Amino acid sequence: MLTQLASAVKNQRLARFVRHNDEHRTDWVGPACIALLGLVGVFFIYSAQSYSGGGAWKMQIMWLLVGAAVYTLISLVNYKVFLEYAHIVYWAGVLLLLPLAAQSLLGVDLPLVETRSGSTRWYDFGPISIQPTELAKIGTLVMVSSILARSEIGTFRESIKVLIKVGFAFFLPLFLIFLQPDLGSALVFPPMVFSLLYVSKLSQRFFAVSFAAFVAVVLIVGFDVYRYKSFMESNDLSFLNDTGAYQGQSIIPLKDYQRNRILTFAAPQVVDPRGTGVAWNLNQSLIAVAGGGLSGKGLGEGTQAKLGYLPPTVATNDFIFPVLAEESGFLGSALVLLLFLVLVANGIRIAGLARDRFGMLLAVGVSVVFMVHIFVNIGMTIGLMPITGLPLPFLSYGGSFVLSCCILQGLIQSVYRFRKDFS
Repeated sequence: MLTQLASAVKNQRLARFVRHNDEHRTDWVGPACIALLGLVGVFFIYSAQSYSGGGAWKMQIMWLLVGAAVYTLISLVNYKVFLEYAHIVYWAGVLLLLPLAAQSLLGVDLPLVETRSGSTRWYDFGPISIQPTELAKIGTLVMVSSILARSEIGTFRESIKVLIKVGFAFFLPLFLIFLQPDLGSALVFPPMVFSLLYVSKLSQRFFAVSFAAFVAVVLIVGFDVYRYKSFMESNDLSFLNDTGAYQGQSIIPLKDYQRNRILTFAAPQVVDPRGTGVAWNLNQSLIAVAGGGLSGKGLGEGTQAKLGYLPPTVATNDFIFPVLAEESGFLGSALVLLLFLVLVANGIRIAGLARDRFGMLLAVGVSVVFMVHIFVNIGMTIGLMPITGLPLPFLSYGGSFVLSCCILQGLIQSVYRFRKDFS
């Protein structure tokens, strides 16, 4: 009798966390958008490498299939599990960042840690590389959401202890990512965390202070970049070939190539007047987007990637949108933007349907992460944002990023599926 009772209790507890074959509690809008975007990504990755015979599109299919399995698994697990084990997910991401930061900061060679083009962001496992920043991003989202879900939010003064906890959970991975350096990924964290604080109805005083601090940081960075420009010009140094000449003299923790990217956005005629250096990718991207016209040149017929003007190292990932825009035109680009809009709006809708604060925070955080990636990536390819190397969800090539996107969307599906299980 006791054995049967224990078994019944165990099965009941498991039923709270895993649910199978419940079609009425499945949101099909998200998976449909993901499938269509993934298919579009495979076609244009194939097109971007068609002239060189690269096989990135085959790897992308593999990652999408693995991502689909991961998405299904995450969506079948009650999101409340992540509330209980948020600290494990968070610290797993942080600990994986430590060796990368150590190698980048100390200049030592550690096992499996890989450095490319001056950035230490990957673990090399032979045929595949893993970027732990993606896990840290998920861990930070889950951790901050759990802190805010468990805490009472009041006035600015009453919420100081909560803000200290959130600040620690936010700044630790952000600092480690910045050391790699990976400015693009670091840019995702502030909007994600501030959106969670905003929907938690924190005092407006906090956001006023934060906005003032943001303006101060922008002004300081702007002044530093201006000094960098003056330094390079006064010493008759090339912006392109003397990277590192100024960064040792500044207290601002930016690399000179990052200053070049900011200048490329703000004053391209100064940093690269001929357009053959740091402004090259942006110029070719603008040509590709403008050349697509209304309906595009057709799959595989775009000249910028086909002829190598958009280098293959960027045409399949950070600059996949110009390839799409040139070959599918305004109509194809608008369709992809519409799919992204539906995907993000669906996440906000599910956040509104959530019956607990943790589920709402997860759905909002995921939606904001996707919004930042979409806005920054497309913005940088059409000259509205500085080039930061932030990929486009489900279109850009990259295993870690594809899996990260699938996990995040799986969390939204879990919120939708289990929203009625807890009040």
